[in-house]
Amino acid sequence: MTMRRCLVTVAAIAATGCATTSSLPTRDSIPELKNVLFFPQTEYECGPAALATVLTSTGIETTPAALVEQVYVAGLKGSLQAELMAATRRAGRVPVALDRSIERLLDEVASGRPVLVLLNLGLKRMPVWHYAVVVGYDAGADRVTLRSGDEPRRQERLRRFLRQWQLADQWAFVATRPGEIPVTAAPESYVRALVDAEPQLGRRAAALAYDALLERWPEHSLAMFTAANRKFADADLERATDLYRRLLEQEPTHVAARNNLALVLLERGCRSDALREAELALTDTSIEPFRAEIADTLTQIESAPPQASGGGACSGG
Repeated sequence: MTMRRCLVTVAAIAATGCATTSSLPTRDSIPELKNVLFFPQTEYECGPAALATVLTSTGIETTPAALVEQVYVAGLKGSLQAELMAATRRAGRVPVALDRSIERLLDEVASGRPVLVLLNLGLKRMPVWHYAVVVGYDAGADRVTLRSGDEPRRQERLRRFLRQWQLADQWAFVATRPGEIPVTAAPESYVRALVDAEPQLGRRAAALAYDALLERWPEHSLAMFTAANRKFADADLERATDLYRRLLEQEPTHVAARNNLALVLLERGCRSDALREAELALTDTSIEPFRAEIADTLTQIESAPPQASGGGACSGG
């Protein structure tokens, strides 16, 4: 059965936030990630150099020269954060912004993942923007190790690094392969990163990413919802049905999941079950943000032919 889907997507319900902190880390040293390549920057091109560093660490073969056209803005003589993230997605990786915490940043490095950071080497009113990659931390010497500029092992004093990072709003991100999740990721922020990257991922890579999402957070409502949507898109209707129903057992008032379950059931030929779910969604007091979608779903169901039988595909609920 082919039909127009008025699917409620994660963009309609997901929200993220970032914590901030300026506290100093209280942790052991982190050995330098010596397998992380160094690319010296050319004039104004620290963005392509830093991005090449993190991408090659994930198995992408690239160079700063290959990335310049994607991320370098000649008029600014530099690169914007959004362009670095977009280029990471085009490379088939999932860029995940970190929360604004030095502890979380170092946790990622300790897990073996280099972290791309934006620094302000100047003043708040006269910024000098610079991208670098954190690859180690010496607690005894109170220094972080950076791939930075033309220095493959810049040893920066921690307090100086923190000041420069704070003047750049403590922005940092990691690049991950589909199927890998940063150790510090929260489900909401990772889901948003994955949804943003999904259009650039192939079907197999996206499936790996969503399977990893469910493995990491099997009972989290947003993880189940987005994974169910992915299974629906992949025509894995049985698995999508199971995930939507599991979510609704946990959160019976999840209107978006109930709407999408109705659509899955309709596509499986289960018209009466689909009609029941859509009508139930319409009775929920939290319907308002999704009223148009649910009304459209109900119209589709009512205009569909009756199901041929009440077989196993239409049982459960």
